[in-house]
Amino acid sequence: MDAPKQVPAVELRISITDTDPLIWRQVVLPETVTISELHGAIQKAFGWQDYHLFGVRAVDREGRPRVIIGGDDDVNESDTEAADDVRLLELIDPAQPGTAVEYEYDFGDTWTHRVEVIGPAKISENTIICLDGAMRGPVEDSGGTGGYANFIKVLGNPSHPEYLDAAEWFEMVTGEQAEDFDPAAFDLVEINGRLHQLGRRLWPGDPTSKDMESVFAPLLWLLHEAAPDGLELTSAGYLKPAIVKRAMTELGWDDEWFGTGRNERNVNPILRLRSLLQDWKLLRKLKDRLTLTPAGRRVAGDPAVLWDYAADCLAFPAHPADRVMTQLLVHWAVEGTPPPIEKRGKIIQMALYQEGLRAHDGGDIPLEWVHELSREIGQSMRCLVLNESPSWMSSLHGELSDAGLRFLLDVQRRMRERAA
Repeated sequence: MDAPKQVPAVELRISITDTDPLIWRQVVLPETVTISELHGAIQKAFGWQDYHLFGVRAVDREGRPRVIIGGDDDVNESDTEAADDVRLLELIDPAQPGTAVEYEYDFGDTWTHRVEVIGPAKISENTIICLDGAMRGPVEDSGGTGGYANFIKVLGNPSHPEYLDAAEWFEMVTGEQAEDFDPAAFDLVEINGRLHQLGRRLWPGDPTSKDMESVFAPLLWLLHEAAPDGLELTSAGYLKPAIVKRAMTELGWDDEWFGTGRNERNVNPILRLRSLLQDWKLLRKLKDRLTLTPAGRRVAGDPAVLWDYAADCLAFPAHPADRVMTQLLVHWAVEGTPPPIEKRGKIIQMALYQEGLRAHDGGDIPLEWVHELSREIGQSMRCLVLNESPSWMSSLHGELSDAGLRFLLDVQRRMRERAA
């Protein structure tokens, strides 16, 4: 295997001002990064959650003051620039150690980071690495440097009158145990793991034909089985047990499904796969057979066409609730940081409410409906092979494969473009 290509990079020391002890990271990233990409690296290096707006102030290499804003769809002030449109090299010279720009995150708490040039470097392309640092990143929404310092004091003293409230809040916002909180903790391996995943998302590369075939292997299998004359159905309208058994075996799903019966209505992976292809109008029931639609015939012979078709289907479901749920599941899969199970229902419920979706009585959509919606959309997405394992049960768990990541990033891109 060829060694990774090395590209010009810049080494930066990034520190959060007015923290004592100082919270800092030493990071190397490609010198071609945009300010948005620098923002992503800072977020991952310090463990921020990217909940808030950010800005960069600098005097650029031409001596001009620059104000760059990110984290919102629009730049409203005429004297500010969008973070996607500005490259870091416009602001700093890697050959000038000691020069710096100011990065501010969360305009309420006002976390100011000094981004200082250490010097030029080399790095494997499409990667970002952290070399060193100190202290864990601050807790999101803890009130800026003063508020966080007070929080550390309170959480470090179980007899403090505010301890229980602080501990409950910390566990709620982080999912961590209060007794495990250590402001001096610094885990370089964990930080570089986050930066590695960020690099994969920022620079995923173009999908290959192998990517397309692997992501859609279950869909293509059933489409090919239904060509050219369709599959005979039972009198109740289900696939016959012989085809269900063969599908489970050839797709590698047999060992993970309990029971020996192969009636389709009792074998959820195949029932869900067929339903998905019918929902996407690639298969249809015609009399006593399951047959390809014209769209199904078109995509079955060309995985690239199926990629485009499936990405649109996943990105733009007909019902608003399905759209909200899909956006959340895709986001969590891409970021690799799904919320804890016990919090997931409330997060989905809030997202549905913010979209204007209500129960019949005008109140929140009940949690049991939320869980059913999550199950339905999640099981449909399991029909795609999104990680290295072909397992149906694990498709939405673990690290995404390069192919799965590229597909879901394409889905996200389509969602954003439609919303713009």
